[in-house]
Amino acid sequence: MGPRGQSLRVLVIGSTKGLPLTSDVYRSLVIETDKDIARGADFLVEREPDFAGVITVHGLPSPRRVENGLASLLKIITEQLISLKAADAIWQRIETSLHPFEPTEILKLDLDALRNLGLTRAKARSFHAIAEAIQSGALDFESLHQVSDQGVLDKLVALPGIGPWTADIYLLSALGRADACPAEDLALQVAAQDLFALEGRPTPKAFLERAQNWKPWRSVAARLLWSHYRGLRGLSQRIN
Repeated sequence: MGPRGQSLRVLVIGSTKGLPLTSDVYRSLVIETDKDIARGADFLVEREPDFAGVITVHGLPSPRRVENGLASLLKIITEQLISLKAADAIWQRIETSLHPFEPTEILKLDLDALRNLGLTRAKARSFHAIAEAIQSGALDFESLHQVSDQGVLDKLVALPGIGPWTADIYLLSALGRADACPAEDLALQVAAQDLFALEGRPTPKAFLERAQNWKPWRSVAARLLWSHYRGLRGLSQRIN
């Protein structure tokens, strides 16, 4: 039970005999509800008091969960390195052409056809590689629920076009893992620089070093920093 009396689902992977309860390999906290966010926020405020100001101004963030599956992973890839506005426009075209996102239908479109939807050649190749991985059995979305955080990251980054940012965002949003930490996210770095009054924008390495103090709730910290970033930019806190 959490400090406010709520329960939190813990994903147990394999046997925990003889291992500490905080083992990253065998136990993963899973965020499913607003109460889970509240529990993580309580922990973070004790470890990093500056987070309290974000909560005071913006309230607690939402879980920001998406469905575990092919469409969610392809959408995250689409969003890589471009603005959300541009990504939304491209994704609408992709949804129209590829829904309901079956691997066979994706592979029917050659790279040029995918590029005509707005993807770069590298992202188009990634779409094909992921579809092929599903067909071969190398990627099984349902089985990811039973894989450790690091195991999921390793599986995803092994696929062409998927780097640490994409893998971390998928771990956070689609699988709901509480300790996902997308340290390469520019918005998180900018928010951290402002919130913690840092001299410069932290590198991914520096961000991860500071975030060690936030374990095992780093994905809640990320949500709070995204809220702070949106506040800095005058953006709505509502996430579509």
